Amino acid sequence: MPQPAVIIVDHGSRRAESNDMLLQVVELFRGHGGAKFPIVEPAHMELAEPSIATAFDRCVERGAGRVVVMPYFLLPGRHWDQDIPRLTAQAAQKHPGVEFLVAAPLGLHPLIADVIGSRIDHCLAHVAGNVPECDVCTGTGRCVLHGNPSQAR
Repeated sequence: MPQPAVIIVDHGSRRAESNDMLLQVVELFRGHGGAKFPIVEPAHMELAEPSIATAFDRCVERGAGRVVVMPYFLLPGRHWDQDIPRLTAQAAQKHPGVEFLVAAPLGLHPLIADVIGSRIDHCLAHVAGNVPECDVCTGTGRCVLHGNPSQAR
């Protein structure tokens, strides 16, 4: 079997903090799947670097013969169905003999419910003053309750 590589690709943002968060996701995955997937690269579909083409080149330079592009998207849509496959196919043209696959987005995986519940629990604990802001909200001031305060009855 050819040496596998993984590209984790998000949409890309003009906001540096969002793009930096993809690097954290890649590091988390590297730590989790390092033995099985020793080559893991980040990519943004648009608006930021590295592009899918740059990440694909890096994978091949590191010895990949098969590249799995993992969309860091929740649900299937045009980017998963059209844009990412097109950009990946264009990147692969420079590397004859290298196989590629665009994997399914995160979707309805059973662990998604655990992730949602964990995020909600953390946000509620934060607004109660029991834990600091999460990694997404740190420094944004966005994790606050809005509306009328609860009244004791």
